[in-house]
Amino acid sequence: MAALALVPIRQESAALLAHSVNRAEAYARNSKAENTRRGYTSDWRQFDAWCTSAGLASLPAAPETVALYIGALAETHKPATIGRHLAAIASAHKARGHNSPASMQHGAVSAVWKGIKRTHGTAQAQKAPLLTAGLRTVVGTLSDRLIGTRDRALLLVGFAGAFRRSELVGLNREDIEFSTDGLVVTLRRSKTDQDGQGRKVGLPYGSNPDTCPVRSLRAWLDASGIEAGPMFRHVNRHGHMQPGRLSGAAVALVVKRHAGAAGLDASKFSGHSLRAGLATSAAIAGASDRSIMNQTGHRSLNMVRRYIRDASLFRENAAAVVGL
Repeated sequence: MAALALVPIRQESAALLAHSVNRAEAYARNSKAENTRRGYTSDWRQFDAWCTSAGLASLPAAPETVALYIGALAETHKPATIGRHLAAIASAHKARGHNSPASMQHGAVSAVWKGIKRTHGTAQAQKAPLLTAGLRTVVGTLSDRLIGTRDRALLLVGFAGAFRRSELVGLNREDIEFSTDGLVVTLRRSKTDQDGQGRKVGLPYGSNPDTCPVRSLRAWLDASGIEAGPMFRHVNRHGHMQPGRLSGAAVALVVKRHAGAAGLDASKFSGHSLRAGLATSAAIAGASDRSIMNQTGHRSLNMVRRYIRDASLFRENAAAVVGL
């Protein structure tokens, strides 16, 4: 009888343990952003497939194997992409209790990595910022139809808030508060806030009603009837709003499409052009480092100063004052 009495307890304990394991695994997965996890998974599969084709072990891999792999990648991939592959290999090994073979402490990996960077350089191709004048031109081409109203709000809010694509499309109606001074936008989570502490961003009224982010968002809410849930949603070719949230890729397409329609070179712009455009335009207008960082959410002053340097190429140019 005593043994039988223990059976339900053991079964309950096993179920509790299984639930705890599943919960711990879910939390472990959430230690990295979804895009990072997806990228690491893809990169690891590529490394594993390459090792299989070369007859080499992928887990645990030898540092020499990693060195050979990144050397092969360098023929077709940029250094930034190779760096992500190295991080994915390191993450996969650490998750399974192995030391990372992708560490720069390994001479073979370090030597090949330095050679790749020296040969191909590490400068990444940057898309052009959409500056204030360009944004006015782009917004001026938009129609008053539902999709045009949405895109106007998307562009102006994205620019004024200096939002990342993921931050912009991640907004819900509940994250927006209208005030006498403008909009208060609450970012629940961002690239530099994976713990979800959140931060508030103020978007003031614009001096021109046609390019005012506050009025444009109010117009979109009135036209769409959105009262809760995703702020920016798909609009089909018949002009009907869909329930799904826009993707980050859709933001890039909106920027490119309307930049091209405004007579600009669409290939030079991306979703990041809105964020870079605000930072650069603010630097040109003489905004302080602190005020730019408050809007963009940058934690590194070096990143913000990159925009300021671009803005000052001709505004504070020594060659312009020597009388040529």
